[in-house]
Amino acid sequence: MTSSAKTKDQLFAYLDELGISHTTKSHPPVFTVAESESLRDEIPGGHTKNLFVKDKKDRFFVITVEERASVDLKQVHKIIGASSRVSFGSPEKMLEYLGVVPGSVTVFGAVNDTGHQVTFVLDEDLMRYDIINGHPLTNDATTSIGRDDLIRFLKATGHEPLVLKVTD
Repeated sequence: MTSSAKTKDQLFAYLDELGISHTTKSHPPVFTVAESESLRDEIPGGHTKNLFVKDKKDRFFVITVEERASVDLKQVHKIIGASSRVSFGSPEKMLEYLGVVPGSVTVFGAVNDTGHQVTFVLDEDLMRYDIINGHPLTNDATTSIGRDDLIRFLKATGHEPLVLKVTD
């Protein structure tokens, strides 16, 4: 993690400062949707899958979708406004911009993107859930936040989220 990257405790303090209600459940580190499915009964709401991608002009995006949804990486650039087909961003850029490592990509990484290098895209289908769950910068916990509060959090970090239908 870069020295300026916030910790999950700093993320929680920031949410508290914004008056945003959140709950977090610690669990063993999970790296895949399959591994995290055992937590479903314990944590209500929409569970997320996050893709860190870039286009040929080095514009970066975090695409946040419901965990079982599929995203057509050959077509999604047309929807999100990328200049070309997207490919996965490097672990180095992920760490630099979001302050996270592979397996921990999260919409909450916006708190570390102080240079506004990343566009955050929230799938329309995911936004049907009242509660949205994501990793709080590490994959050994899940933080639950209200849908409207998630938008408020992103705006507070200086990111205007795009709510688009990006899943098949």
